[in-house]
Amino acid sequence: MEIGFGAPASGAWAGAVPLARFAERAEELGYSSLWTFQRLLVGAGQELAPVYQSVLDPVVALSFAAARTTRIRLGVAVLNLPFVSPVHLAKQAATLDLLSGGRLDLGLGVGWSAVEFAATGASTARRAARTEEYLRVLRTLWADEVSEFAGEFYTVPPSRMRPRPVQTPGPPVLLGGGVPAAVARAGRIADGWLSASGEDLTKIAGQIETARRAAAEAGKDPSALRFVCRGAVRVGAERPGPDGHRRRLTGSYEQIRQDAAWLGEQGVTELFYDLNWDPLIGNPAADPAAAIARAEEIQSELAPGRG
Repeated sequence: MEIGFGAPASGAWAGAVPLARFAERAEELGYSSLWTFQRLLVGAGQELAPVYQSVLDPVVALSFAAARTTRIRLGVAVLNLPFVSPVHLAKQAATLDLLSGGRLDLGLGVGWSAVEFAATGASTARRAARTEEYLRVLRTLWADEVSEFAGEFYTVPPSRMRPRPVQTPGPPVLLGGGVPAAVARAGRIADGWLSASGEDLTKIAGQIETARRAAAEAGKDPSALRFVCRGAVRVGAERPGPDGHRRRLTGSYEQIRQDAAWLGEQGVTELFYDLNWDPLIGNPAADPAAAIARAEEIQSELAPGRG
């Protein structure tokens, strides 16, 4: 199992200097990947966790990180597809993949914030069918000499998109979503599945099996799927999980490393430690100097091969 790291995307540590430094340090320390996430806005009366209150745009942030690194993979977990045209995202993703030398992993979700749906003019109807069309549009634009698509939701007249991405037939597309239908859809039409920050990790083996079974039924190789887990770590605080026991990835460094090994045994192919969910780091009200110092310590202590 590979170990990645959540980039400074939210709150007190999310700025140009920390983003550059933590991206460089992640590469130096041997992390395999760097991840961001998306939150467009928060409604004035909407009660959301501190992590969502001040968030960098994921594509811009990854582009910035790409210019400061050379090897580490760059992922977004997730960008919500209803809020942006697939043609526009295909161009952004192809450009970032080209400029980074073929390092992009594109995670997509269907969104959940009613405020964001209203603000972007997006629809919540038929999101499953929309997702399937969306991926087909991305793939024809990235790979075909002449792209053309006529569907229920999207239309692409015969056209060419250049330059193409470095990765062929395009950047890997991973899907989020925790309900069984969404997990199965990831296995059936995507390159893998991404867990959410609030995922009940005691159930992750079953979700992985759901995706693998759907892949096999679709004629795909289940062993080729990627299963990426967002590790919303809380160092020093043992939080209770849904079963009443200690929540995985909380507590001491040794406990977190043991949980990481356990996740690998469940079928997770990549775990990334995301400190944006730590209220002492990803809260915009936190002290920036203290947040950065805490994040640096955790990044070093949990680095691959440490301990």
